[in-house]
This record gives sequence, structure tokens and C-alpha cells, in this order.
Amino acid sequence: MDLLSHLKTLVSAPGLSAHEDPIRNLIREAWTPLADEFGGDKLGSLWATKHGTSKAPRKKIMLVSHMDAIGLMVRRVHHGFLYVTQIGGVDARVMPGQPVFVHGKETLQGVVASTPPHLLSASDREKAVQLDDLIIDVGLPAEEVLRLVKVGDLISYGQPPFEMQGDLLVAKSLDNRASVAAVTACLDALKDRPHRWDVVAVATAQEEITYGGAYASAFGVRPDLAIVIDVTHGAMPGIPEHKTSPVGEGPTIGWGPNLHPKMFKALSDLASQNEIPYHTEVMPMHSGTDAYAVQVSAEGIACGLISIPLRYMHTPVETVSLKDIHRAGRLMAEYILTLNDETLNGLMLD
Repeated sequence: MDLLSHLKTLVSAPGLSAHEDPIRNLIREAWTPLADEFGGDKLGSLWATKHGTSKAPRKKIMLVSHMDAIGLMVRRVHHGFLYVTQIGGVDARVMPGQPVFVHGKETLQGVVASTPPHLLSASDREKAVQLDDLIIDVGLPAEEVLRLVKVGDLISYGQPPFEMQGDLLVAKSLDNRASVAAVTACLDALKDRPHRWDVVAVATAQEEITYGGAYASAFGVRPDLAIVIDVTHGAMPGIPEHKTSPVGEGPTIGWGPNLHPKMFKALSDLASQNEIPYHTEVMPMHSGTDAYAVQVSAEGIACGLISIPLRYMHTPVETVSLKDIHRAGRLMAEYILTLNDETLNGLMLD
């Protein structure tokens, strides 16, 4: 598969939390040649099932990646300018001067207004921009803005993706479209390789605001096991090394109470056996990912967590390594190929 082209397509769609229709349609299109049937939960998550070779009823493993993105919402229209609130964890500090798309009656290009430093007081120059300070300019007369835009309309980042030196991609919404692409890579890797269990690939809704899609999908699918895939903080200047993982040196495998210790060991052993570089990510509390919701759903579901190191999280210029995405997809595929009738017995806690 052409991973770069696929990922660029995914990050170009808006699909903000609780408004995932645009991205869900693209994912379904990409997964259609790789799956046998589709379904979903009532919150808008997408399920794609690839059947295993064992006799039905088969065991199921669920691969969970959230598809929603952070963004903005119009809270006031005044004199032709748009005042906003956030959907998910928007970092207001990086927003002035950014291009955006306003999804009203028509999709309008706009910019986040920025006051020139010449017009700021000395004290204001020292302050970080707050969410309430953000104003969107779409370049139209006030009466035209009122006709096209209303309170509650969505605003998505307008930064187009681009390739940086090495194999790095810079784009908005790589949290978590990079992980969706890893699931696609996994399904593609399984295309000509028989596996015993059913594989249910799930693109969840609303992770950035409620974990709702993960809860609903876990109850709906009732998998025997789950692997959640998300992004984690990539190493960068100014951040302690123990809080990050290097970009381009493989995915991380989560270790902590949110995750099953024997799944951690199995994933780690498989990575070593298949020469897939990885790092261990210690998570002493819950992981802050969909794994938190999946683990405690129904009677409890054993979870593993694979994460892709990403720099500049929750900005319009998130940065990942394509190699790390491919490696994450390959690791999931190798794990799925090991699943058999004895797997669950081997995961019993002593």
C-alpha cells in the first residue's frame, strides 16, 4: 500500500470530535478491499471485520484507533469576525496566524487573527494567547458572514500536509490519523496471510472529548482481546527524555495497570523476534487513550497499547515518522498471526 498517500488523504479531512462523518467515509473506502463486513456503534464509530479461518463462532481481536480530531466551534459572530470555543484540547498559544476552514453554509477559508506586536502593550507582549482571544477572519462583509456562518458551526485547521527531511510527515490531525493508517497497514499485511481469529478494526468517535466511541464499540463488539493504537509524545528539545520517545526508532508498547502484562510481554517478544525496534512506555495510571474505556467495558477486556511517537501534539504541525507507522502496523499483524485456541488460557493472571 502507498502509506504516504493514504495518510495525506486521512489528515486532509476535518472529522472533528462528534462530527466524524467526513473522515469515517474515507476510512470505510480505504478499508473496503481489506475487510469482509462493516458495522458501527450509534455514536458514529466504524467497524470493519476481517474473518478468520477458524470454525465459527470465532474469537475476536479488536484493533482500536480513534479517528476524531480537535478543532474549534463558532460561539459568536460579531462585526464579521468569529469568536470561538474549542473541541478537544486546542493549544491557543500556537493558533494566531494559522489558516483555518470554517464549515458553514459553505466552506470558507479564514485565518486566526493576530495583533501586530507594534500594537500590543509591553505587558501584553509577555502574555500567552488564551482561547478567548482567538478571532477568525474570513475576509467577507459582516452581513455576508451572518448569512453564511452561525453559532455552532465547526472550524478545522487549514494547514496542508508536507514532507520534511528524512521520512517525516508534518500535518494536522496526525493524532490520531497516523494510527488509523497503522491499522490500514496491518489489514493490508494480513491480506494474503491466514489468521485464525476474526479481526475487527475500529475507528472510534469522540476520543478527544468523551472516549464515547471506545466504550460503545467495546460493548458492541465484545472482543476477546483488544489492541489500542494511539500517538505518544515524540522527543523534542526542552522536554525531559523520560517523558518522550524518539521519533523514527519504532513505536512504543505501553506498560501499566491499564494494560494486560502478558499482552505487553507477547508484543515485546514479537517485536524483538521480528527485528521491529520499539520502546517501552511506562504508564503508572490509566493511559489517557481509548484503552482506558475498552479495558473496563463489559466484564473487562484485556488490552495492549501500541503508540506512535509524534512531535508537537495538538498543533497544526504534528510530526511523525512513516517508518514508525509501518512498524506499528506490522507488529499488530504479527501478533494477530499468533492467536489460536490456547491464547486466552495463556493470558490468565496467576
